[in-house]
Amino acid sequence: MSVRSLWSATAEEPAPPAPPLQGAAKADIAIVGGGFTGLSAALHLAEQGVDAMVLEAEEPGFGASGRNGGQLIPGLKYDPDELIQMFGPERGERLAEIVGGAADFAFGLIERHAIRCAPVRKGWIQGVHAQSKLETAKRRAETAELTGTDRYCGGWLDGRGGMIQPLSYARGLAPAPRARGARIHGRSPALRLARDGTRWRVETPSGTVAADRVLIATNGYTGDLWPGLKRSLVPVNSFQVASRPLTDNLRATILPGGQPVSDTRRLLRYFRLDPEGRLLMGGRGASYGDDRSALYERLRRAARWLFPQLDGLEWEFYWSGKVALTADHMPHIHEPAPGILAALGYNGRGVAMASRMGKLVADHLTGAPPEALGFPVTRIQPLPFWSLRQPAVSALIGWYRLRDWLD
Repeated sequence: MSVRSLWSATAEEPAPPAPPLQGAAKADIAIVGGGFTGLSAALHLAEQGVDAMVLEAEEPGFGASGRNGGQLIPGLKYDPDELIQMFGPERGERLAEIVGGAADFAFGLIERHAIRCAPVRKGWIQGVHAQSKLETAKRRAETAELTGTDRYCGGWLDGRGGMIQPLSYARGLAPAPRARGARIHGRSPALRLARDGTRWRVETPSGTVAADRVLIATNGYTGDLWPGLKRSLVPVNSFQVASRPLTDNLRATILPGGQPVSDTRRLLRYFRLDPEGRLLMGGRGASYGDDRSALYERLRRAARWLFPQLDGLEWEFYWSGKVALTADHMPHIHEPAPGILAALGYNGRGVAMASRMGKLVADHLTGAPPEALGFPVTRIQPLPFWSLRQPAVSALIGWYRLRDWLD
C-alpha cells in the first residue's frame, strides 16, 4: 500500500516560492507556522503595512492545513447559546458571531484572491449516528436523501458550510501576503526563541530574525519553542483514504446533494466527493503505536458499511495529519510574555476557524481593542499527566470506539 495524499497529487496551485531564511533579518512581527493561521495573519498584517515574516518548518500548507478533509465548517463544538452561557452575553455573542461567520470569511478570502482550490458551497451535513444523539437535532431533517445512506437516524444541513481542496487553498493563500511585502521562508523551523534587548530573536538552522513581536501558529505540530505550550494540547492523527473516481452510476447514489458530511460519533467519521468523483473517507485514530494499515482498512470498511454498493471499489490514496485537541474543545490564545502570542487548538475545525483566527490575531497585534478578539487570552495550562498521553490517548480512542459501536 503506497501512502500518499490526494491533495498533493491533485493540487492546482503550485508550491509557492519559500526559500529558507539565510543570515540575519529583522521584522516587525515573526510568525512561526505557515498554515492557515500563519498565512492569514501575514496577509492581514501586511495589508496594514506591518512588516511580517513567516517561518515554516517545511513548506506552506505542509502540516494539517494541507492534509485535512477540506471541509469548511461554521461554528465549533458548542452552539451559540452554550457559548453565551460559558462566556457571558457580551463575549459569548461576539464568539458566536466570529465562529459562525468563519466559513463566510474563508470563502471570502478564496474569492477575493482568486485561489484555485475547487470551492463548493452547498452546505455541510452533520449526520446523527444514534438515537441518543438525536435530542440535539430536533430541528434537523432526515439526511438519507442528501447523503445517499440510511445509516444515520437524522442530521442537519448548515448552508453556510462547504468544501475546498485544502492544500491548494494554503498554497494559493501564500502569494497574497508576499505581494503586499510579507516574507515567507520554508524549510526554516524555529529552533530557539529568546529575548534580545528590546526585541525577540528567533533562530532557524541557517538564519535569525529579530522581531518586536512573535506569533506562534503551529497547532498540532507544536514543539518546544515556548515552555509548556505543546503540553497544553493533545495531537491526534486524522486518517483519510480516497478511492478511484466512481462510475457515473455509483456517483449518482452517493452524496447526490454535493455536500460534505461529518457525524456525531466520539471518533467522528467525515466523508465527501472530490471534483473527479473520488470518495474520501476520514476518521480519527491513535497517534502512537497503532498499525496504520489497520486504521486505513477500518476506514474502507466504514465506507462499505455506509454505502454497500461500493463493495470491490479500489482505493488509491492514503494519508494523515495531526489535529490539535484541547481540554475544553475550544481554540486557545495565549500571551505568555510581552510580545509573544500563540493561537492554536482547532479541534478538527481549523480550515474555516484558523483562517478567521489569522485576521483576529493580526488585528490584536496591531492594537485592536481586546474585546474585538472575541476569544479570551488565557495562560498556558499544561495538561495533567501529559507525559502519559500516548497510552492514555490510545486507551481513550479504544473506549470511544466501543461506545460508538454500542450506540
